[in-house]
Amino acid sequence: MATSSPTAQGSPAPLHSHPPRDTRIALLMLAPVLILLTIFVIVPTISAIYLSFFNWSFYQESEFVGLRNFVNVLTDPEFRAAIRRGLLFVLMTLPVQLLLSFLIASFVTGVGRRLATTLKIAVYIPTIISAVITSITFALIYEYSGGLLNAAVGLVGIEDQAWIGDVRLALPAIAVPAIWMGLGLMTLIMIAAMLDVPESFYEAAQLEGANWWQRTRYITIPQMKNVLLYLLITGFVAAIQQYELPLVMTGGGPLDSTTLPNLFIFNHFRGDTYQGYSIAAALLLFLVLGAVSALIFRVLNSEKLVD
Repeated sequence: MATSSPTAQGSPAPLHSHPPRDTRIALLMLAPVLILLTIFVIVPTISAIYLSFFNWSFYQESEFVGLRNFVNVLTDPEFRAAIRRGLLFVLMTLPVQLLLSFLIASFVTGVGRRLATTLKIAVYIPTIISAVITSITFALIYEYSGGLLNAAVGLVGIEDQAWIGDVRLALPAIAVPAIWMGLGLMTLIMIAAMLDVPESFYEAAQLEGANWWQRTRYITIPQMKNVLLYLLITGFVAAIQQYELPLVMTGGGPLDSTTLPNLFIFNHFRGDTYQGYSIAAALLLFLVLGAVSALIFRVLNSEKLVD
């Protein structure tokens, strides 16, 4: 009686002992990025976590203190004030950025291609300008004696203001260049999202007699909900981490009114003999930002993205 081989009987072929060729190529191409990520992100993060449990210094012997650094940070009223100031700064900048970006994007998508290209280039220019150059430029604009802003408001009879020297005005004054710097990228992302909305939706709405506001409310915004959520979260993270503007324009003053969280941490790291406090503060801020970043991916993955 003839017997058939296992292959002829339809048995599964032996599994490969090596990963497929495509997998090996992918890992090879990812290797440089993974190496750089390990050197500049993973290893420093692990080192920071380890050092946060020590009274660590560049110049003196370190001492293990356990959770004392974290307790000192969480109970420090100046750290809490810096966090509240950062949240206030977010409220000053992010809603304005979202609104202006949406309006500009709506206008750009409604004009001709040549004019739209010019407008996109113009609105993106502030994004590529160095934050230090922007800080110096706006500091000159806000100059009390001879500044352009005081010259402008003087034309309508308003007396000169110490825009970055007044506790009440300093933080809003810094918010203006922050809005200007972040407007370009946010606008381009919104333009891309608007162009991705099917034109047939608008044509059907026009046939029903819908005006611009109705088309925007019932078509554009719902179709862009994932993009808007992405910009909301990333804009929050970027705003609360703002560092260059207060450092260059005010140095955190007057009276710490512009000392945002990152500048607060930097000042402690630069001025303290032991750096355990500043490392613990940075890790706590990192946890907050990491939680917010995880939130965006959790929410975006909860629904099917618009094609």
